Amino acid sequence: MTAGIVSSTTSFSMPFSKALSKYKMGLQLFTIRDAMEKDPLGSLKKVKELGYEDLEIYGYNGEEDTYYGIKTSEFKNVLSDIGLTTSSGHYGLHEFFDKPESQLIRYVDQCIEGAKILDQDYITWPWLDPKFRNSEGFKKLSNKLNKIGEQVTNAGLGFAYHNHGFEFELHGDQMGYEIILAETDPELVKLQMDLYWVMHSSQIKPADWVAKQPGRYVMWHIKDMDKITRDYTELGNGSIDYHTILPNPKDSGLQYYYLEQGGNFAINSIQSITDSAAYFKKHLQQYL
Repeated sequence: MTAGIVSSTTSFSMPFSKALSKYKMGLQLFTIRDAMEKDPLGSLKKVKELGYEDLEIYGYNGEEDTYYGIKTSEFKNVLSDIGLTTSSGHYGLHEFFDKPESQLIRYVDQCIEGAKILDQDYITWPWLDPKFRNSEGFKKLSNKLNKIGEQVTNAGLGFAYHNHGFEFELHGDQMGYEIILAETDPELVKLQMDLYWVMHSSQIKPADWVAKQPGRYVMWHIKDMDKITRDYTELGNGSIDYHTILPNPKDSGLQYYYLEQGGNFAINSIQSITDSAAYFKKHLQQYL
């Protein structure tokens, strides 16, 4: 397994791509984590009513084999009965960053088992603890991403890394994100671009990141930024002009996208996903 700097002219194969006639409107369920905690079934039914078709989920318990306190096989039946799919999950891989490798490998195996039952395409690494956000930490992270990517790929699934804003901070003369891109194998580690965080924290725009490594950004997170506080907000209420900043989906290698709002709800989380869905369907869906 070899990782290295890849030129902007390089294109990557996508062994996990699906022949989709259109993109399903996706939701990262973390947006309504309060509602999911109180009433998972009712919340999922509401998500479907609003027009969402696909989910990115979170909160897998590997030891108990549960999502939201529901056994994986049962959760799969719940989704099927409602008419929802899940194509990716944010799994707690970061919690094993500084633990013995054997524990991480075991958890990855559990994630693979859960993801396969749910018919997911991707297992996604979602976070890095602040104490590891330095050059050494990003290099250690890259090594772990390669190893996990190999393990997941060998199991027939895809693996991706999700960015926030901290990756765009400089460590010496290099951003953490540049370390990840340079030191991970693009065939084993795909990228999930959080468009909000790129616009919030990066001097390089989304389409320019895509141009550096076309075909690697297989998933997007779409959310808006408050015009004053720069916090999250409902789509259409903020400062991000998605009409102009969305990368070309084909160049990106896009397979799935998810609307998301991590907090700062105008009323509550359910009303926020209602408003964002309505805005997206009216103003942005034609771009995908």
